[in-house]
Amino acid sequence: MTTKREAENSELDEETDSKKQKIVEQSSPSSPPQLAFDNALLPLASYDDDDEDEDGDKRDQNVVRGRLGSSENKSDSEEDDSEDEGGKGSGGRKHRVVEVRRDCPYLDTVNRQVLDFDFEKFCSVSLTNLNVYACLVCGKYYQGRGPKSHAYTHSLEAGHHVYINLRTEKIYCLPDGYEVIDSSLDDIRYVLNPRFSLKQVEQLDNSTQWSRALDGSDYLPGTVGLNNIKETDFVNVTIQSLMRVIPLRNFFLIPENYQHNKSPLVHRFGELTRKIWHARNFKGQVSPHEFLQAVMKSSKKRFRIGAQSDPVEFMSWLLNTLHADLRTSKKGSSIIYQCFQGELEVVKEMHSRAVTENKENGDAQTNGDGGSDTVNVIAETSRMPFLMLGLDLPPPPLFQDILEKNIIPQVPLFNILKKFDGETVTEVVRPRIARMRYRVTKLPKYLILHMRRFTKNNFFVEKNPTLVNFPVKNLELKDYIPLPSPKDNEKLRSKYDLIANIVHDGKPGEGSYRVFVQRKSEALWFEMQDLHVTETLSHVVALSEAYMQIYEQQQQ
Repeated sequence: MTTKREAENSELDEETDSKKQKIVEQSSPSSPPQLAFDNALLPLASYDDDDEDEDGDKRDQNVVRGRLGSSENKSDSEEDDSEDEGGKGSGGRKHRVVEVRRDCPYLDTVNRQVLDFDFEKFCSVSLTNLNVYACLVCGKYYQGRGPKSHAYTHSLEAGHHVYINLRTEKIYCLPDGYEVIDSSLDDIRYVLNPRFSLKQVEQLDNSTQWSRALDGSDYLPGTVGLNNIKETDFVNVTIQSLMRVIPLRNFFLIPENYQHNKSPLVHRFGELTRKIWHARNFKGQVSPHEFLQAVMKSSKKRFRIGAQSDPVEFMSWLLNTLHADLRTSKKGSSIIYQCFQGELEVVKEMHSRAVTENKENGDAQTNGDGGSDTVNVIAETSRMPFLMLGLDLPPPPLFQDILEKNIIPQVPLFNILKKFDGETVTEVVRPRIARMRYRVTKLPKYLILHMRRFTKNNFFVEKNPTLVNFPVKNLELKDYIPLPSPKDNEKLRSKYDLIANIVHDGKPGEGSYRVFVQRKSEALWFEMQDLHVTETLSHVVALSEAYMQIYEQQQQ
């Protein structure tokens, strides 16, 4: 005779057994883990990753939701996304077993000609950036790989079976769902995420080897063209110039230097740097699309695609923003300041505020004899850091010569550098009328100069066509501006070599930008304008209408 408690327990056991049987029946059809276990010859890989979404675990969760009375079901791609967030629920999930194969019959359908990883990683159907896969047959992006995902549907409709996860770099065959392990696909991973070792970075400036793209064209790593998406040549010339700054380039080629940084701009700039210097690209040019999107977001659309801007303004904004994102403390340094920061001593002379106010009120101060007004001049001396120096050009002539042509004046670089000799007075109007004197007290490793060619008034913008004569090598600053004496154990390094020269062609507010850059390994000069890269001579660089220049300090 059984008790009442024993009868309840037996009923509970029967109910539990029936639910287990129901779960097994629901999870039995075409389950990859079951097939993997049945075939002992196939290797197994256990992943607790963020992209496994079509196993029985999801069905277990659906059964639990049904018991709780929830009527809402998640799609497979959504579950992929939730797991992409770092596996927050991994503590309660089982380890999923994914079949791993080396003999995928569809690898010959991979088409490297159509693969382009320069654009944003968004699903072409749902426009989400979570858990996105690239089809290696047609090059399009799709979300997820579960039975209800866009990638799974595409594999059935188009017959494209090989996909790569753009975040984890794992390659899968759909709709079968197994992972593909094959060394012939490593070149795709390197193009998706270029990698450099410390030894490779050190040898970059010694390598003279050309690379070959899939279309048969040759290109030099580091001297590749950048795609002009729409009036973005001001970004292209700035990026090409900064790629000549060796410490900055080496810093961004190693992602471990900024892996904990949360700024999208820093990571996008690093990705662009690695793609420009990568020797195994499928094509001989790079599209800075992702970097431009990060620029638009960080600058709050001050710089955007489709609107021409000034490369001087963009360079200033980019360097300051990268420094602010990279520094670890409020007064901390960064690779930006280590490369470009110098120091100026500024002497500012201006009328005292009290005298000016009294004169405005009609209460002019007089001296003791009742004579003329006394003027108090206040001189303020301060030290300020700088990342670039602005040089003022002499005004162009107003009249034409005998041949009825405007004479294009020329001025030596050393004449306009006298602004920083500590004696030459510069008149400023804003914020108050004052007389300024500048003197360089600390020279940076990389000196950025920009010529103020554009002047703006109430009606239009005017461009100064004055040519600046500058040396390409051995710019000796100590002969023209006073420099601080070096410390006891240091040597005064005041010689600079030109490494980048940005030129503006056309009318003010319109026109285009191009840049001359030097390649260190061969000491050759290249003229670069968007996708066009041509070798040129150094004396042609000296004849150009310079707008912004970067000089490198000689270390000998």
